[in-house]
Amino acid sequence: MAKIDFGKSPTLHDVAKAAGVSKGTASNVFNRPNIVREEVRERVLEVAKSIGYRGPDPKGRMLSAGKVNAIGVATVEPLAYFFEDPYARLLMAGITEACDASGIGISLVSAANEEELAWNVRSAVVDGFILFCLKGAERLIALSRERQLPFVALDFHDGNDTMSVVSIDNIEGARRAARHVAELGHRRFAILSMEFIEDSSGRATMERVNAASYTTSRDRVKGYFEALEAFGIDTRDVPIFETLSDRETVHSALEEIFASPSPPTAILAQSDRIAFFALDWLKAKGLSVPADVSIVGFDDVPESATSTPPLTTVHQPIAEIGRRAVQVIVDHTGEIWREKIDTELVVRASTAPPRA
Repeated sequence: MAKIDFGKSPTLHDVAKAAGVSKGTASNVFNRPNIVREEVRERVLEVAKSIGYRGPDPKGRMLSAGKVNAIGVATVEPLAYFFEDPYARLLMAGITEACDASGIGISLVSAANEEELAWNVRSAVVDGFILFCLKGAERLIALSRERQLPFVALDFHDGNDTMSVVSIDNIEGARRAARHVAELGHRRFAILSMEFIEDSSGRATMERVNAASYTTSRDRVKGYFEALEAFGIDTRDVPIFETLSDRETVHSALEEIFASPSPPTAILAQSDRIAFFALDWLKAKGLSVPADVSIVGFDDVPESATSTPPLTTVHQPIAEIGRRAVQVIVDHTGEIWREKIDTELVVRASTAPPRA
């Protein structure tokens, strides 16, 4: 059959007319082929091929259905964060598993700056957002509200009950970590924290902690101190060092911490990533873990079980948090979803009683 030149991109109407069938029948050939007789279906497909019609526009079909069948996963971090950070990788594994099970796609929304973030969120073709709220929570939430789409925040604790949140109890998780090393007999501690304020590092006061814009970091300090105070430890003597969760700022903090005439015998690291950098520094300085220094992480990423030594850490069900977040968007009914998932302490070889 010769190709017909319609002078423009052929449409479903053109296919129906050329095949001598109704537009409804032609539509069924592409969308519900099982209800069309085989000879009619073959004729319509042959005509479509001959005139260069490639099938219904998926964008039009999605718009008519009111959904695009995709979820946006948003963070203020650069795109590489999704692939480089061990916490983010595990969270994305849970999200992708749930999306695969529901037959929906994922759009990664990240930004190198404020202007780019706003553009990416406003232009994302998605049915809703999962927000990584470890950093930049307020901006992510404000932009998501502008879109008037369902969204769920991960690990956000501002007391706001007007939005959906899936999180863990950071205070209780930190209590467990500090209680463990205190029960082992440790009385000299230092805290390696994540950021309290964006792009800030160095020694932190409690005033800074209490004013934190990143509430996860604040809550973990609160949990550590509640547990230590129960053992009669004066937390004013516990140094807090804010890091950017990178090698440079973690190592810089440790240089200052161990320059003290009475260095800590236990380090409370607010993430496994921070703990891994600390392990590297301690080894390079000839300090044995846990003989000289015990260290406890937070997250229980897969690498924590294979580090040297294996890391004692607070386990949070990271992949399950991702799966629950997808469920919030997929099953959205307009109601607010608030869920807090339990943590547990996983004791490995990086903690032991202090030297006598």
